[in-house]
Formats: sequence, structure tokens, C-alpha cells
Amino acid sequence: MTIRLLLVDDHAVVRTGLRMLLEHEADFEIVGEAGDARTALSQVSVLHPDVVLMDIGLPDMSGIGATEAIKRAWPAVAVVALTIHEDEQYFFEMLQVGAAGYVPKRAAPEDLISAIRAAYNGEIYLYPSLAKALVSDFLSRSRADPEDHSLDELTPRETTTRIFMPPSNLEFVVMIIFTVFVMPGLVVAAGVFSWLARRKRG
Repeated sequence: MTIRLLLVDDHAVVRTGLRMLLEHEADFEIVGEAGDARTALSQVSVLHPDVVLMDIGLPDMSGIGATEAIKRAWPAVAVVALTIHEDEQYFFEMLQVGAAGYVPKRAAPEDLISAIRAAYNGEIYLYPSLAKALVSDFLSRSRADPEDHSLDELTPRETTTRIFMPPSNLEFVVMIIFTVFVMPGLVVAAGVFSWLARRKRG
């Protein structure tokens, strides 16, 4: 198994550092780099990466817009945000356009590596401090609408996390809280992430 990676960041020194870090992983292959969104989209169409590491602050288009364009044209390509921005607005916007992970640049290398592998496997990786934002949003919305049964829209397979299949909204939240505070990063099934995105848009 080889995970084909495209690095997208407007700073060449960052791309070089990422390449040096990730090339040491036996299952990673860096297939290309891009310093702006237009080049990134062109590279995706030609190189067919499995995972794109996406900066948000690009010079011609935001990483959010680039991610949306990638997911629209190549839905099988996973995008992981790697950014200095830890603002919840950016986080939720990336969530809404289909990002498979969100990692701040201050994160440890192993967090980024875990995020890439999770994205490749069809899972979602959330950095703990940002996963807490999801928990807070979920709890505030649940208090506002205690009769909300939107989780029922998911199939049992979609509600599966790596370590838990929640039978109720309350237990789901408890498990996320446990994961956020105990695990190094939150990895959830894509169906759960999509459901949370729909709740945020609503």
C-alpha cells in the first residue's frame, strides 16, 4: 500500500519541510507540490493523489474553495487541512466542503501522519482542540432542540467510530468527549462527520 500525496502550501520552505518529514514514511509517496489553488487543481487532475495536504491561506483562492473544487470534481480524493488557523469558522467551513481532516501546523508530526492515514482509509481525523468545538456545538444544539433525532438518519455502519457504535445521541456525545480528552486525536466514520456538518449548516 502506497499513499500518494500532494502538498499544497504557498510557502516553499513549508513544502520542503513536509517533504523531508513525510518521505521517511515507507507507505507515503510525494507525487507533487503546489503553491496556489489553481496549480493544485491542475496537479490533482494529472497526478491523481490519494490525499491532498491543503493550506487554507493560498494566494489565488482559499484552501476552502480549493477543497470544495477538488471534492466536487474528484470525490475520491481525500483532503486534509494543514494550517496555522485554529479559528472555529475555518474549521467548520472545511468540514462543510468535505475535508477529511484538520490539523494545525503546531501539531506533532505523528498527528499529521495519523491524519493522512486516517483520510486514506476513509476516516476523519480531528485535532483534539478542534474536536472539542464539535462537542460544544453538538451540546448547544441538542439543548436548543432536545427532540432532534437527526442521528437516526444514519445507518448503523455510518454511526460506527473506530471504537464505538453509539445507540443514542447522549452516548455518542459522551464517547466523543472521552475520545477528545483521552485519545491523541479523534477518528470518526465519514458518515458521522457528514451528519455533524449538516447540523452545523442547519
